Order: sequence, then structure tokens, then C-alpha cells
Amino acid sequence: MSTDRPAALAAPLPAPRGAPGEHPAPASDPPPRSGFLARAFGITAVLSAAGSGLGLLRDLLLARYFGANQGTDAFLVAWTVPETAAPLLIEDAMSFLMVPAFALALVLREEEPDAPDPVRQVVRATLPWLLLALSGLALAAALGAPQLVELLAPGLPDPGLAVTCTRITAITVLPFGVAGYLAAALRAHHGFTAPAGIYVVYNLGILAVLLALHAALGVRSAALGVAAGSLLMAGLLVGPFLRRLRRGQSGAAARGRRSRKALVLMPLALLPVAAFTLTRQSQVFVERYLGSALPPGTISHLNYAAKVSQLAMTAGILICTVTFPLVARALAAGDLAAARDRVEKDLGQAAAVVLLGTAFLMACAPSVVSLLFERGAFGPRDTAATADVIRVYSFGLPAQALIGVMIRPYFSLRPVVRRADDPGPEDGRRRLLDWYPAAVMVLGLGVTVATGVLATPRFGALGLAAGNAAGITTTAALLLRGLVLRGIPLRLRRVLGGHGRLVAAAAGATLLGTAAAGLVADPLLSTLLGGLTVALAFAALGTGFGAREVRGPVLAAARALNPPTVATVDEEGKRPHGQ
Repeated sequence: MSTDRPAALAAPLPAPRGAPGEHPAPASDPPPRSGFLARAFGITAVLSAAGSGLGLLRDLLLARYFGANQGTDAFLVAWTVPETAAPLLIEDAMSFLMVPAFALALVLREEEPDAPDPVRQVVRATLPWLLLALSGLALAAALGAPQLVELLAPGLPDPGLAVTCTRITAITVLPFGVAGYLAAALRAHHGFTAPAGIYVVYNLGILAVLLALHAALGVRSAALGVAAGSLLMAGLLVGPFLRRLRRGQSGAAARGRRSRKALVLMPLALLPVAAFTLTRQSQVFVERYLGSALPPGTISHLNYAAKVSQLAMTAGILICTVTFPLVARALAAGDLAAARDRVEKDLGQAAAVVLLGTAFLMACAPSVVSLLFERGAFGPRDTAATADVIRVYSFGLPAQALIGVMIRPYFSLRPVVRRADDPGPEDGRRRLLDWYPAAVMVLGLGVTVATGVLATPRFGALGLAAGNAAGITTTAALLLRGLVLRGIPLRLRRVLGGHGRLVAAAAGATLLGTAAAGLVADPLLSTLLGGLTVALAFAALGTGFGAREVRGPVLAAARALNPPTVATVDEEGKRPHGQ
């Protein structure tokens, strides 16, 4: 694949800033050193792991207290509201919109430091409208709870409980949106600690209410906990956001002046982002809808399986969470080469991490579910059903992670604000490309629905999981092509070749790990033995197949253990763009 920009889109990015013949102006802050990225990733990984661990504890308590029955099915239908609001308002749509917007504002702040602060301009132009819209959405969700439950799960035997829980969880829309907005602003300023901690306080709020009130209120206590946790999320970010905002240019010299490079709000840029995120989340709606007609507990099995499966994606998504501001700033400054290199590296690293997790889940799913959930009201039959769903879900995990990497730079090319001195709206072909991710997500959703409808009568929950995996993989393949069309000239042959080596290593590790996990019956020993086998096999096979994302860390570890020998091997085997 050529590294040139597609001829059909002659100018998909603003021209690099500066006088003719000069290099693009630097971003508003000096490019972070690799040590900064490592520290940012480490902090984000630790806090995100803590949040995931608390979330897992939350699910363990839900399974212990309530099992998998009509009550948990009703709560999980109500949980669709925060499940939809969280990706739309915290990590996905809000991040896609506001990280590039704040990144562009920071670039302008450096280019014209004596002008009124463009970061404050972005906040004044967007935050009041956001608060108004979020309040309206929360109220609409609460008032329309009966219709929402009927739409999502018409087969529920007791919809009244689901309606009550839905009205409680509707509160989350406002604090989720505020948390997502503030987190995007902080990440654009290279502040990752507070945003990484939001899921820690969120799950702590849920656990506190659940532990205190589960006996008195049943699953309603979980809904109240979700609402309380969402308020804690927003509260955690207010202080750090205000401190960052006060650092902007606000002196008398800046007041009263008009910037030559002011920002113009483009609210219509919200529509394709929101459409993509809602369509992506609609896979959950499909599962809830089709699963409500299956035996009681099916929706709960799907939920527990999804929660465990998503743990494998956490580290992969964390990679692009930390690097997204770098990509957004490179694109804001017109540096296509830097953005391409960063995206290609993120695709490889995310694939390596997620495929390792996928191999582990496929090999050790029964022992993992037994170890985590099989106690109290959650019995062996629930364990077997959930483990089977996890293995089917796992086929779609690499595609989920790759979509998370690709969609961020895609939407960075048309942020919710633009420079006032840039040309007006682009030609019709480029505007249509804004809708490309939503369109391919609709196609993927169609694959999910078709597979689910055809397979569910015979295979039950496994048919729903297979539809999920098939639909998301279809979307990932189409989105990879669309990223090139949009203006980021990925070297597809190189990207796909690297992924092929990683998939081969994961397949071999899965086979060996499954055999090892089956040698012992104890869930803990089986998980440890299978997991260790998967890790060693993936490292060995990945290094042997020449996967850079595996070979680099393996050689670094070997070099630390035996510097002279490994140094020679490394010099002989080094390739361009290696780790």
C-alpha cells in the first residue's frame, strides 16, 4: 500500500502552520518523551486495573447475592442506560470529540500565546450546551423508562422491577457526560491520573451501596449504587480540571484582543460520532432483546461473560487512551507522518496485548469462571454456560480493540471545532466520509442481527455471542480501509502482516494452554498452569514468527538477564522500526 495520501481526497487535513517552506509549528507543549508515555501508561494501567478489579468484585457480589435469575435480568436491562451512556459520554464519543478540540486549542495557544486563551474559548462554547443537553436526556430516560424496558426486553416476566431500576440509573447520564468532558480536557493537557481513577470511585460507590442495602432493597441497591458512583466520577475531576484551566492565558494583555486564529464551533461534527457510538452499543440491545425470549438467566450469563472478556481488552485500549492526545496534536499541526507512525504502532501493540488475553480466555475460561463466580447462587450449570459464551465472545475481542485504536484518529480529522482561518466545510465526498464509521457499524450490526436470529433458536446464548463476534469483526475490517480513505496513509501490508504473525502465535498458545489447563481439576491451579503456558508459548511463538511487538519485550527481558549474549543477537536481528 502506498504511503501517499489518497488522490480522491487531495487535502483531508489543514495545511501545516507556519511560513511557506517552514516545518509545521510544534504542538502547544513539547512532544512528551518516551519516559512520560511509560509513566502515563503505568499510572493509567494501575488505576484502570484497580477499577476493573473493583468492577469484577462488584460482579462477584451481584452473582453471590442474586445469582442469575429474573431479578438480575431486570437489573441488567436497566443497566443498559449506563452501559450506553458510559461509552457515549465518557470514553468514546465525548473523547473522540473533545480530545481533538482541546488539542487544537492547545496548538493555537502556543502559536499565539498573547491572545485570549483558546482553551477557555472551547469551554465557554461547549460546556453550557452540554449540561443542558445532558439534563434533558436524563429526564427523558427517567420518564420514558416503561417504554424503554418494553423496547429492550419485551419478554421479561416482571418489567416493573426493570422500570424502577431504569429510572434510578437514568441519573447517570448527567454525571457521566460531565466526567467524560472533564477527562477529555485533562488528557489533552497530558493529565492522566485523575481520569484513570474515575472507575475506581465509580465502583467503590456501587460496592458501598450494594453492601449496605442489598438485603433490604435487592437488586434496586445495585441501581442506586450505579447512580451514586456516577456522581463520584464527576466530582473527582472537577478540581484537577479547574486547576488546569487557571493555567491558561487570562491576563489583561489577553483581554479585549481578538485572536487571529480563533476557533469556530462545528456542532454538526457531533452527529456522525454519536451515530457510530450508539450503533456500536446497539449490539448490547440486540443481545438483550433476543436474550429476553430465552430461558431466565441467559441475559445474566451473557453479561458475566462480556465482563470477563472485556478484561482482556483493557490494556490494549489503555495504549491508545494514552497516545490519543499525541495523535490528535499531530493531526492538528498537520503532521501526517507522525500520526501514521503512532497509529500503526498502537495497532500492533494493542493487537499483541489483546490476542494474549484472548488466548488465555479461550484456554482457561471454565476454570476462570469457576474461580470467580461459582459460589452462592451461582452454580456449576451457570459456570459452564458462561464459560462457553466467553470462548465464543473471544473471537471478536481483537476486532473490538482494533476499532478502539482506529476510530480515535479517524474522528480527530474533523473535530468539533476548527480554526477560523481554515476553509469552510469540505466537499460532499469528505462530508460523506464523516459518516463512514457509522455506516460500516450499521453493516456490522446487520451481521450481528442476522447471525443472532439464525443461530439463537438452535444455539441459544452461543448464537448471540457468535453474532457479536462476526459483526464486530466485519466492522473492524471495513474501518481499517476507511482510515486510509479518510487521509491517514497506513501501510496496510505491513500492518496486516504483523497481525497475521500475532494471530498465529495466539492460536498456538491457545492450543498449548488448553491442554495444560486440562491437566488439573482445581480451578486455581488450572488457571495458573494454563495462563503460564499461554504466556510462555505466546512469547516463544511470537518471537519465532518475528512479531515485533512480542520480540522486542522478549529480547529486552533476555538482555536484562544476560546482557552480552543478547546484545549480539539483538544487533544481528534488529529491524527498522523495531521496539
